[in-house]
Amino acid sequence: MTTTRLSLFNSPLLLGFDQFERTLDRIAKNSAEGYPPYNIEQIGDDGLRITLAVAGFTSEDLSVQIEDNQLVIRGRQTDDKSRIYIHRGIAARQFQRSFVLADGIEVVGCSLDNGLLNIDLTRPMPEPKVRTIKIEQPGAAAPGAAARTIDLAADRNGG
Repeated sequence: MTTTRLSLFNSPLLLGFDQFERTLDRIAKNSAEGYPPYNIEQIGDDGLRITLAVAGFTSEDLSVQIEDNQLVIRGRQTDDKSRIYIHRGIAARQFQRSFVLADGIEVVGCSLDNGLLNIDLTRPMPEPKVRTIKIEQPGAAAPGAAARTIDLAADRNGG
């Protein structure tokens, strides 16, 4: 039995949005994991801050990278073999948390303070773009240019 998923991007009015659909699928898979907890806050008109709770991790245990259009934060602690735990309630597990970044968003800083990893981002305000497309007149071909007909059915069939 195959399952068909309803997509917001199946409309014939939305062209070239298949990358967004793949991104949404990737986000849905990554959001199932809830560790480490995080906040995203607005800072100023064009700034964002992602804060992850990474208690017990040092800056050497953490990695912050941009891979394609994703911000990827990884944490990996090495077990201290010299410690003998009577009870171990603080997990020292590795993690990976990813955030998909829109075009133009840049990471401008990263700091670790009191168990909180802060990643500062800036998102430039886009300027509205208006472009006028020239409408060609049929039959107004350049002088001396011959009219040309294209047979699309022949092109599809290799001929």
